[in-house]
Amino acid sequence: MRTKLSQFNFDLPAELVAQYPAEERDHSRLMVLHRKTGKIEHKIFKDILGYFGEGDTMIFNNTKVFPARLFGQKEKTGAKIEVFLLRELNHDARLWDVLVDPARKIRVGNKLYFEDEHGNDALIAEVVDNTTSRGRTIRFLFDGTDQDFVDELVKLGNTPLPKYIEREPEAIDRERYQTIYAKEMGAVAAPTAGLHFSRELMKRLELKGVNFAELTLHIGLGTFRTIDVEDLSKHKMEAEYFKITQAAADTVNKSLLADKKVCAVGTTTMRSIETSVSAERLLKQVEGWTNKFIYPPYEFSIANCMVTNFHLPKSSLLIMVSAFGGFDLVMEAYHQAVKEKYRFFSYGDAMLIL
Repeated sequence: MRTKLSQFNFDLPAELVAQYPAEERDHSRLMVLHRKTGKIEHKIFKDILGYFGEGDTMIFNNTKVFPARLFGQKEKTGAKIEVFLLRELNHDARLWDVLVDPARKIRVGNKLYFEDEHGNDALIAEVVDNTTSRGRTIRFLFDGTDQDFVDELVKLGNTPLPKYIEREPEAIDRERYQTIYAKEMGAVAAPTAGLHFSRELMKRLELKGVNFAELTLHIGLGTFRTIDVEDLSKHKMEAEYFKITQAAADTVNKSLLADKKVCAVGTTTMRSIETSVSAERLLKQVEGWTNKFIYPPYEFSIANCMVTNFHLPKSSLLIMVSAFGGFDLVMEAYHQAVKEKYRFFSYGDAMLIL
């Protein structure tokens, strides 16, 4: 029997979509699902400490969200333009794949000006290609060093909050829409399961003997793309860049071989590790692109537990979580989450599946 998209629908009241983060990172709520028994527990995120111990490994996605939303104006007409940086196409040429709004006003050869707070043109870009109805390729005309260029982008850019956060980015988002271990800049969305980890909680996990492994997957807008086919075997994910080092693979495999817990923190982490499984069903070093779409039934090879947030109905994220946690248990958990008024999506509450 084919897995159908409509199976993953549920009623989500709009007021449960979190608009702001919890006061403290590790004070959000935590629902714990036990796959073997079907038991569901209701905790606070910092209680996660009680489920892990010596020799277990947690795998984190250390991608860093860059302030991808820029507001500028078009040469000559001064028309206001919003540019959303999707990904860097050529580092040396400062060539970027972007979305522009309004798209109809932008042509190849147009120059776009982005001013700093003093009204000076801090960055200038030239449109070099029309790729789709909304998409463009632009080249930044900048003579400084790579670091100077990144500094300007960070100063001028706004945090790219998802559309379901219905407010303008605020100062709090610069810090909180970023994990505390974010290092590799390149994502346009945060790996949100990791937003619950505070420095104190990480330290306490470390003191308990829990190992940390880091990988990188730069999250693109494809994460938010709606699935428009009923037969999930026909859905295609957009490719995203990822990298798993030998050191990370060694840490994970040591726990796997010792029959310890290996916890994927987030769906992006899970997709990365499932893209890189050796013939011995161990994790291997890799760098490349993944468009892996995980849907039930699916046999997981690396992680035996995962941390994730509460996701949109009929989303690829909910579908993957259902493949891991079991369809019936996960859908029951979601119905309980709605009833108990858990907070959903990026700034929402968390789920631990054991």
